[in-house]
Amino acid sequence: MTIYLATDHAGFELKNALKAHLLEGGHTVEDCGAHAHDPLDDYPDFIALAAARVAAAPQHSRAVICGGSGQGEAMLANRYPNVRATVYYGGPMDIITLSREHNDANVLSFGSRFVSAEEAITALDTWLATEFNQDEKYIRRVKKAERLSRSE
Repeated sequence: MTIYLATDHAGFELKNALKAHLLEGGHTVEDCGAHAHDPLDDYPDFIALAAARVAAAPQHSRAVICGGSGQGEAMLANRYPNVRATVYYGGPMDIITLSREHNDANVLSFGSRFVSAEEAITALDTWLATEFNQDEKYIRRVKKAERLSRSE
């Protein structure tokens, strides 16, 4: 599985910490940017690249995206078909677990202004280790949501 990373200036340091952690763990990682800290950059330029790659191969990829709150980044990612982005900015780890088990989240968005690198690494490891629950009701709900998002 390939893990795509993307951020703007607000999550630049966190993205780099997560990238180092993933590479140390032997994961295949593709960095979609930002590649330099630029306070005037715009998150859509980078998040769109990662979301498009997950949309093209949702069974074989995931993305980890960062921003100040993580909210705008997740909203953008969720505009792509086959993308189910969830936001984490601290709190119970059950949020991370349930995003995978019940919703098959394939994009994890961090609110970089609200989590430390250590918290984010713990959440990322939990998210990557958690499998989608294959109960019929969860499969049905994910498929229904995908159909509805395409029927605009």
